[in-house]
This record gives sequence, C-alpha cells and structure tokens, in this order.
Amino acid sequence: MKKWLIRGGYLATLEENRPYFAGWMAVEGTRIAEIGEGEPTPERLEWADEIMDGKDLLFLPGLVNTHGHAAMSLLRGYADDRVLQDWLENYMWPMEAKFTGDDVYWGTALAAAELVRTGTTTFLDMYDHMNRVGEVVEQSGLRGVLTRGMIGLVPEDVRKAKLEDAVSFAKDWHGAADGRIRVMMCPHAPYTCPPDFIVKVVEAAHDLDLPLHTHMSETRFEVEQNVRDYGVRPPEHLDRLGFFGKPGALVAHAVHLTDEEIALLAARGVAVSHNPISNLKLASGVARVPELLAAGVTVGLGTDSVASNNNLDLFEEIRMTALLHKGVTGDPTVIPAAEALRMGTEYGARALGLGGVTGALRPGMKADFIAVSTANTRFVPRTDLISHAVYSASSADVRHVWVDGRQLLRDGELLTLDEERIRYEAQACFERLRG
Repeated sequence: MKKWLIRGGYLATLEENRPYFAGWMAVEGTRIAEIGEGEPTPERLEWADEIMDGKDLLFLPGLVNTHGHAAMSLLRGYADDRVLQDWLENYMWPMEAKFTGDDVYWGTALAAAELVRTGTTTFLDMYDHMNRVGEVVEQSGLRGVLTRGMIGLVPEDVRKAKLEDAVSFAKDWHGAADGRIRVMMCPHAPYTCPPDFIVKVVEAAHDLDLPLHTHMSETRFEVEQNVRDYGVRPPEHLDRLGFFGKPGALVAHAVHLTDEEIALLAARGVAVSHNPISNLKLASGVARVPELLAAGVTVGLGTDSVASNNNLDLFEEIRMTALLHKGVTGDPTVIPAAEALRMGTEYGARALGLGGVTGALRPGMKADFIAVSTANTRFVPRTDLISHAVYSASSADVRHVWVDGRQLLRDGELLTLDEERIRYEAQACFERLRG
C-alpha cells in the first residue's frame, strides 16, 4: 500500500473557523491518513514512500457533480436557445433515440475527460446503456453514482423491460470498480412517468436498498401539468407515491417550490441538485437555494448535460451559485464563497449518499482531491484563497487530480484516458447521428 506525502502547499479543509491553511497531507493507499499545519514531523517524512512538493498549489476536495447525462456530450451545441419542452421533444429525444451503446460509451468518455480536466472527481449520471457508462468509470478512475434513467411514456411491456434493465444493472454494478461505482434507481420525472410506474421503481429501490433520483419542478409548465394530471404539485405527488421515504432521495432542479414544499423536503430528508447554469440557459428559473439551505435541505451542485449547459465545469457552477443568489435576493451576504465551495464538494457528496466517504479533506476520507495552481495573477495578492478559488480562479488552473489515491491528471496531462482518440470517436459518433 503506497504511502506518500504532500508538503508545502495550501490545504482547503473548508472548516468554519479555518477554511484553509499552509501545511501537509499524508495519503495511505486510497485514503487520507493525516493532515497537519506547517511542516510534517521527521517521523512522518520517514514514513512516506514518496514526497510531493506542494509549492504554489491549493489542494481542494475533488468536486462533486450531482446531476448530469454524460453521453449527451455528443449533443453539445445542438439545438441551443429553445424552450425546454420543445428542446426535449423535438430535438434531444429524437437524436437520443438513435444512440447505440458505442455512442453512449464515447459520449461518456468525452465527458469523463472534461470532468477530470476541470477538477470533478465524483459525478452522477442518469442515462441508458449504463453498462457502457460503467466501463468508462472503471477505465477513467473517476467515482460515479450511476442511474438507469427511465421514461415511462411507453407501452407497459417496454416499461417493464426498462425496470428489469435498471434492476439488473444495479445488481451487477453497485459497488463495482473497487467501490467507486454506486447505483441509484431513477424514474425520469413525474411528468414522464405514470404514477403506477413510479411506485414500481420505488418498490424496486426498497428491495435493493438503493436511493432514488429524479427530475422535479424544473419548469412552471411541468408543475402546472402535474396539477392538471394529478391534482397536486410534484413534491406532494412524489411524496404520496412513497418516493421520499427511505433509503433516501435526490431531486434535480427543484426550481419552483413553495415554502410548504421546502419544509416537506427538509422533513423527509430529500436532497436537491442545484443546476444554476442549465436552469438559466433554458429559462427554467432560479431555485430558492438560500431558503432550502436555511431549512436544512442538503443542496449539491450539478451541471446537467452538456447539451443544456454547455460544459461540465463545476467551477462555473460554484461561482454562479455564489453570485446568482446575491443578485436575486439583493443580499451580498447570501451563500458566501466557502459555502458555495462546500455545495460543490461536501454537500454534493452528502446528497449522493457519500457523506463521510468523499467531498472533504479529512483523515479517513477517500483520497479524492485536486491541486489548483496559485502561481498566476488570479491568486495575487493572497488575501483569501477560498475567495480566489470561487470568484477568481478557473478550471484551467487545475493541475493535478486524484481519486482513491490514484492520480488521474498530472501537470495537466490525462493519465487514464486517451483524449485524442476520444475526441475523434465522439466527433464520428455525432456525424453519424446527424446523418
């Protein structure tokens, strides 16, 4: 088991009283062994098989992307600037119906390269052909929470086949890749899944002891349709169907919520994936994140798909979260820099059921972390490195990435993925899909 040490860098613990400090970090195998200020002891230096100089580097927890559709990277820039329902029904879904397993593999590989380069170490993916997604997670070294998304607007036999596929995938892949892969059960959304189908998915999740994920209350249209179809708004509808019970639930977007619905999510322990840039681009609205946080709801950050974002850069989501809610509320103290960074790391891990596993630099946690270069003008003067990381830095400053103690990016070079081939194959897939 490899034992190595970083010394001479800045470590972002994001603790309230001490968000970062100059110090050292020891890694043993897949986990963080110890963290300390100043210089390591002679005994710790002797303990290490390898020592890394952290000069001019800020070490952050690996970023956690709590909602996305990785293979849709193949549709970047296709059918932009349209209303969500039009975009989905007339552009996205017809193209996605042509996707083969190979398309999903190369689209996910394209996403994986971008995730690593931009400092994300854990991501949630909701899609189809999930075995191919699992292959990419295995090969890339990333940590993935994978969900077989199921749209239920199909004949009963097709719905049954989708659910069987999701259950089979969960049994085969939950805990795979040395534990880096976790699985959730996932009906696509209340407006795309009949109530009886959602109930069946919930029952399967309970049988497998797996958490649930879905889109919820993303647009006003969706909320109004839910009221027309079922007499209640989406949160109450899902709650009646048992979606918010144990073993846990994560909803994406949650843009249009009432005070009562926020209280319901808090009472049920439901986590929210906030996707500010996708929501803005699709004009879906702005989620009530300050109110959600104040109510005790765990809120992580997500990019959604590259087709609606149009990238997987979580640094942008962190910055947008800190800025957007200040502008909307008129309160510059809302969601300070450190809180926004926690949403992109520790809170995101908690939302995925990985609290205590990843998302923070603490002894015993998985060694999932990134190193950002401070040797540039954006970090001068060194007044507050957390503020700089949120308001000044760029994902282009990410120099190194580790997951499970294994390095995936070294000095800006991908170590586990062949980016040149991925770009070639992804472009070829799109050309075929476009016809």
